[in-house]
Amino acid sequence: CWLDRNLGASRVAQAYNDDQAYGDLFQWGRCDDGHQARNSAYYSGPVSTPACKGGNAWDGRFVRNVDFEPYDWISPQNSNLWQGVSGINNPCPPGWRIPTYNEWETERQSWTGGNNYYGAFASPLKLTAAGYRNYGGFLGGAGVVGQYWSSTPRADFYGDSHSLFFGSGNAVMVADSRAWGNSVRCIKD
Repeated sequence: CWLDRNLGASRVAQAYNDDQAYGDLFQWGRCDDGHQARNSAYYSGPVSTPACKGGNAWDGRFVRNVDFEPYDWISPQNSNLWQGVSGINNPCPPGWRIPTYNEWETERQSWTGGNNYYGAFASPLKLTAAGYRNYGGFLGGAGVVGQYWSSTPRADFYGDSHSLFFGSGNAVMVADSRAWGNSVRCIKD
C-alpha cells in the first residue's frame, strides 16, 4: 500500500505536471525539519550529525555547497538514516517508510501507460514530475522530470543512493547524490 500523494503535497495529483501535487524535496536521510520546503533557507555544509530538530544551525535549512565527493549533506556518511519504519530520520507518517530500490523497480515495471512521466502518472500512484533541488540549492525540472528517493544506498558509487527518475523519454532507476532534494512517496510497512 502506497501513500496517495508525495510528502508535502496538498492533494492527489490530477496531472503529471500538477504543481499542487508536487510536494516537498527531501535530502536523502533527512527528517521533515523544514529543509524540504522548496523555499527553505540554505546552510553551508556538510554537517557532522544527523540529529533532527536538535537545535542545530542547519535545522530547517537545505544544506548546500557540498560540491565535492561524495556530495552528501553529512560527513561522515550514514547509510542507515532511512532504513525501515524505525529509520533514524524516517520522514513518513507512523507505520510508513521510504520504499526500497526493488519496490520502486517493481512499481516502474508495472506501468502500462508508458515508461515515462505519462506512465508514472497513469499508474495507481499518480506520480508527478515534481522536479528536484540540486546540491547547490537550485530548483529545476518541475513539470519535466520526477525524481523519487528510495531507502537503498548505492555503496559502490561515491556513496550515492538510488532513486526513480522519469521524464518525457524514459523512466529508470539511477544513483543520486544524497545532497540533492528529491520527492518522497511513502509505502506502508
